[in-house]
Order: sequence, then C-alpha cells, then structure tokens
Amino acid sequence: MNAATLSPATTAGVLDPLEIAAFRRDGFVTPAKAILPDADFADLRNDFARLLPDWTGRFKKRPEEMDKPHFIYPELFRYATHPGVLDVVEDLIGPDIVLFTTHFICKPAGKGQRVPWHEDSAYWAGMVTPMDEVVTLWLALDPSTSANGCVRFVPGSHLTPDGTYVPVRDRADAVFPSEMETSASARAEATAVEAVLAPNHCSIHHAKTIHGSRPNRSDQRRCGLTLRYFSAKATWLYQQRDPLFDVFLVRGQNRAGNRYGVPGAANQAWIDRLLAEAK
Repeated sequence: MNAATLSPATTAGVLDPLEIAAFRRDGFVTPAKAILPDADFADLRNDFARLLPDWTGRFKKRPEEMDKPHFIYPELFRYATHPGVLDVVEDLIGPDIVLFTTHFICKPAGKGQRVPWHEDSAYWAGMVTPMDEVVTLWLALDPSTSANGCVRFVPGSHLTPDGTYVPVRDRADAVFPSEMETSASARAEATAVEAVLAPNHCSIHHAKTIHGSRPNRSDQRRCGLTLRYFSAKATWLYQQRDPLFDVFLVRGQNRAGNRYGVPGAANQAWIDRLLAEAK
C-alpha cells in the first residue's frame, strides 16, 4: 500500500498541512483543535450518560461493547454527521463520505478491558474495498491517558504488509474476545505512540494502522466515540452477507453505486436481533 493511494486533501481545511502529512506518514494524527462546539459536546456526553444504562440493561452487554449504537439510538446521527466531524474526515478522504459504523468504547474505572492489537482492515475483510479509503475518528468523551488505557498506535504500520495474527490472549479481559490480534513479531510494540487526548479532541487513523490499548485499572473512566467512514468511491460489499447492516452517504455524491440507508431512523430489525441474543 502506498500513501499516495489515499484521497487528496480538499477544501475543508480543519487539519493543517503538517497534520495531514503526519497522517500520511504515520497512519494516524491527533489534531490540535477541538472537534465539536462546546454545547454539542455537552449534549453528546449527556446523551451517552442516558443511553449507557439502557445498553447494559436491555441488551446485557458491557460498556466497552456498545457497537453500532446509531442503529439503536438514532439521535447519535447528529454527531456522526456533524460538520465538525465530517470536515476533519474530508481533509483525508475527500468530499464524498459514507458513515460506515460507530462504537462507544467505554472502559469503566478499575475494570476496563483492553483492546487487542489489530488493524481494523483485518476485522473488516470483505466488507469494503479498497481499505485505503477507510478512516476512524476516535472522539474522547473523557480524558484519555496512559493510566486509563488510551489508544496506542504503531507509526508507519499502515505502509507495511498486513501483520500475522494469533488468538487473543486473556480473552476475559479483552474487548474483542472472539477475535485475533497481531502477533508480537508483527506489531513493533516498542515503537507505539500513545494518543493522550483531552475531552472533545480526537485521534484519526488509517484502516491498516496497528493499534490497541491497555486495560483501565485507574480510578478514572475512559470513554470514546469511534466514528468510522469511507470514501464514496469505495465499494460496500457486506450488505450481501448481512442486509441489516446499513451504511449512509453523509456528504457528497454516490461515486460507486452503493446502496445506502436513510440516516435518522432506528434499525428495528437490528434491535430485535440484539434483544434475541440477550435472552
């Protein structure tokens, strides 16, 4: 994979040239600017505080596992389609943007699970192509620190061949217990960089960048909203395998003829599936 295959920066202009260059070189960047207006960020935190008890109670899942919450709580489309978010994404993948998925990863104080080392592209194989057009924006709701298990990235790993994978160790303490993680020999963990973030700041990374995070054994919660996007020039394949999994054109034009859902409505069939799994 060559960094030149990524879409060029456009006119959104949130990221400065040095930040865009860092993303191309390292496979991740932590922009200097806050992402949302203060009032909108306060609403996001309040919405999460309201939704988390429903998630852990009705669906019987851990706080770290709040995957695709926009399918269940359509008010979250407000943040996933917010200009403050999409302008950052546009600087990296261009003006035609598809909302892929969302995920609150909330590590409770003292007992938060680790995220195994991985490339997102390995988990998403067969879902979207090319992977070079997929980015993840990780928006901090809480301070994200070394002590409470901030994300760690391996610089330049998006430019290397895909890593080898081994079964996740300590499965009971991992967010993705059924998955694989990159082997120690493949990930160059000693070079990893911690993404220490203040609330309402973000990191953004390439789909092939190796990353992970330690468990949270501190007395401070660590929560982030993961927002994943791909260029509308890429092809969405997964709907053939799971027709309930909608993606959404949230800016620009449909360049690849994909079928998109309509943002702003709950996915009742998805909710029913989760409820059945919770019984």
